[in-house]
Order: sequence, then C-alpha cells, then structure tokens
Amino acid sequence: MRQVYRLVIGLLAGTTLFLSVATPVPAQELAKRLILTDGTYQLATRWEVKGERVRYLSAERNEWEEVPKSMVDWAATDKYEKDRAAGKPAPEAVALDKELEAERQADEARSPHVAPGLRLPDDGGIILLDTFQTQPQLVELQQSSGELNRNMKGNILRATINPIASTKQIIELPGLHAKIQAHVTVPAIYINLEQQDQLDKATQIAEKSKEQELPWDRFRIVRLQSNKDKRIVGDIKIAIYGKVSQEQKLVPTSASKLTGGWVKLTPSSDLEPGEYAVIELLGKDGMNLYVWDFGVNPSAGANATAWRPDASASKPPPDKPKELEKR
Repeated sequence: MRQVYRLVIGLLAGTTLFLSVATPVPAQELAKRLILTDGTYQLATRWEVKGERVRYLSAERNEWEEVPKSMVDWAATDKYEKDRAAGKPAPEAVALDKELEAERQADEARSPHVAPGLRLPDDGGIILLDTFQTQPQLVELQQSSGELNRNMKGNILRATINPIASTKQIIELPGLHAKIQAHVTVPAIYINLEQQDQLDKATQIAEKSKEQELPWDRFRIVRLQSNKDKRIVGDIKIAIYGKVSQEQKLVPTSASKLTGGWVKLTPSSDLEPGEYAVIELLGKDGMNLYVWDFGVNPSAGANATAWRPDASASKPPPDKPKELEKR
C-alpha cells in the first residue's frame, strides 16, 4: 500500500511521463503544476497567457484547455517549480511521511519493541522475553490449571476462591515441567490482559467495576514445588468466616508500566533452575487459581512456539519502560 502511495505522489509531482497513443508527448516535456488560487492544480506540460485567459496543454488528457488568468496562483506555481528543481520533496510526499511516522509511533506505543526485530503483539497476552543460542525470542505463556478447559485457553480465565468444607486448598499443576522453558535466568515478562479478556458481554458488565479495582501491578512470580508428578503453586487457607490467605514462595520482582496497557515484570535477581509461574492477585478474593507457568533451564531445547526476530527489520529503539501518570 505504501508503494502505491509513493507511486501516486510521483504522478502528482509530475515526475512521470504522460504518453498518449494517438498523439505522443515529447519525452523531455515533464508535467508541471499550474497551481490555482483555491489550492488545487492542473498538470500541464506547458502553458501560455492569452490576455485574461491561460491556455495549457493538459498532461492527463493531452488536450489544450483554458482557465481564467485570475484563477492562477503564479507565486505558488513558481515556488513549486523552484522547489522541484532544487530537489525538494512534493508537499504530498511530506504529508505522507508525516502520516507514516504517526502510524509508526502509534504502533510502537501499542506494541513496544523489546529487542531488535521483536515487538509485543497487538492482541496482548503474557509474553516472556528469552534468549536462545544468542538470539532474542518471545514466547507466549498460556494459563494452566488442573481443571483448565482446553477449549477456552484463549480466554483470560479467573476463578474466585469461595469458602468450602475444607479449610485448605492446594493449587496443583499437572506434570513436572512447564512446556515453556526460559534459557535466561532473568527473563523479562510482559503482561497485557486488557486486550485479551474475552468474557461474554453480560459477564464483562457484571465484572466491570470489580476489574477496575484491580491494580496494574497485581502480578507476581512464584517458585513451584514438585510433588510426584505434579507441581505445587501454593496453599490457600480459608478461615471459617471466609478470610482467604495464601502461602507461596514469592520471588522478589520489580514492575513497570509501559505504553499500550503493557506491564513489565522482572525478577530482582537471577532465578535458579526450576519451575515457576506468574500469578494474579485478586485483592480480597486472594489469588487467581489459573496461572501462567514456565521453567528456567539454560540447557533446555528450543521452544517450538517462540517468535524470532524479523530479519528484514531495521534496528528498532531498545525497550525503554515509560512510566505513565496515574489516571
């Protein structure tokens, strides 16, 4: 599309030869602009003043046409020809460049670059920045739970903790290892659930006020414990009167708010090899039972679903977390 725009600009600027099968125009006669007082212009190969009329040879129709002399903006016409002779870009080209730059900045704000050739997806998610064999890669983390409906894993699922007969629940994940394994010990995790929530409208309306109360820095990283063929996220204790508390091995982290609704979560120090999960704290309800699990294993194989850098991309600006003002 941008190439089409450039071609149109070239045509409007008069840098393209206009040929007619019936009456050829000499190749050396380039189209010029006869600019009118209303801001429009006519493409012409040449013109002449006849009293109060201006005759010009239309470069588009290859016919002689006329306009009143008073309708021609001679100053603008002369300036355009001087600018073109000096190699200055046409106004349309300048406007197009500004439009493309505005689009680029909007794209960058919505989907920031986090490494050369790698940018976060437009539709959000929880994305881990990894490095495999010296190459930066992005890997999307999926929610996991022993009760997760695989037909719904594209949604952001949340489970409310309610008092039950037993006063203690253990959050368990099946298997000893997560499908996604980070090869770096300080993986940066980018979180944006605002764009991925796919709750039906009725539920979304019912939960709207509650969701707005959740702080942007409500995410944490926990170290998982292995038990036979499962991984333990943490224990949830529920008192008789309904108060909920959790027992997890929280990893010290730092969080920063980026543009486009993204949050960057980073461990404060190196993570030891093992299994981890990103958890979501839900205020008085405790913790979301659906978590995003990953492992840390520098010697693990490649992640099959990793996004690799765009080889054709030029070097983008590095990720610079931009603190946003609180609304």
